[in-house]
Amino acid sequence: MPVLFFLIQKEFLQIFRNRIMLPLLLIMPVFQTVLLSFAANYEIKNLAIAVTDHDRSATSRALIRKFTASGYFRLAALPPDAKTAEAELASDRADLLLEIPPQMERDFVREKHAAIRITANAINAVKGGMAIGYAGNIVRDFNQELLADPASAAPAAIEVAYTNWYNPRLDYKTFMVPGILGLIVSMIICFLTALNIVREREIGTMEQMNVTPVRKWTFILGKLIPFWLLSLVMMAIGLTVGRLLFDIPMEGSLGLVFLYTLFFTPCMLGLGFLISNFSDTQQQGMFTAWFFLVICILMSGLFTPLESMPDWAQWMNLLNPIRYFVEFMRLVLLKGAVFEDIQQNFFSVLAYAVSVNALAVATYQKRVS
Repeated sequence: MPVLFFLIQKEFLQIFRNRIMLPLLLIMPVFQTVLLSFAANYEIKNLAIAVTDHDRSATSRALIRKFTASGYFRLAALPPDAKTAEAELASDRADLLLEIPPQMERDFVREKHAAIRITANAINAVKGGMAIGYAGNIVRDFNQELLADPASAAPAAIEVAYTNWYNPRLDYKTFMVPGILGLIVSMIICFLTALNIVREREIGTMEQMNVTPVRKWTFILGKLIPFWLLSLVMMAIGLTVGRLLFDIPMEGSLGLVFLYTLFFTPCMLGLGFLISNFSDTQQQGMFTAWFFLVICILMSGLFTPLESMPDWAQWMNLLNPIRYFVEFMRLVLLKGAVFEDIQQNFFSVLAYAVSVNALAVATYQKRVS
């Protein structure tokens, strides 16, 4: 046990003396949380809209004003015909086309019904789908305003009242920041563990340790425990930034968050250690870790819902540790989940940590190169 204590002390001294590692541990969580929270924005604004108004009535002008006043669209052009409007879309000068047919106002007054045509640039499917969704909401609101006019028609008999639980303002930062915190802790811990061990192999200190009587498990624990403890510091920094800068709700127990982090971090420590066993240089370790982490990040549910993935991807996702952390952070911070609600997640992470660390220990060989 005294040997383990001195190894841990040596690792902390090495971390604090390293000009690159310490900023990565303390500054990068703040920088990445702020940057990703603003950059990974689910809101799309200032979409360029081209309007072809064949009606040129008070109603059509009111509809155009409704679009431009929403904050989601800006009027980019008023092409006189459909061919010119399509050219605007083809040249990427417009994201959405709105074509108002002739006599729209007359049709609405006489028949209480009128049709318009909306065309979106769907090369970016997410952007195109959201543009259509925004436009549909604007047209529906405009239609309700017209129907509510006593001179036009009686208002609809059924009214819908909407309530948004857990994120009343539909703020994308409330949804993204908890997941980003889990992502950052996972990514940095895995990278630093892999690179730290490979670096010692490169500079020759690994060989010096291998010829000592230090036992294999003592050496491994001495390498991993410092990063295990520092993950709690990173989580504390991230939660503080999320609360002070983004006003993220913390409905659940922070004690549960830190307890879960203690059991989750060994997953990424073991993965980083496993990668280091098969890497001879820091470049190899970095690229190998990045290869696996990119897949884990994209399939973690941070950006796209897990339920929308195909069945085979959902089965593969059972081996994705970051998926569990992102899910846990959102459940506890936003919904106030307790241990009974996340126990399946917790035991899955525990099984993953045991398995990956057992594999890492089995593949590590204490030998002189």
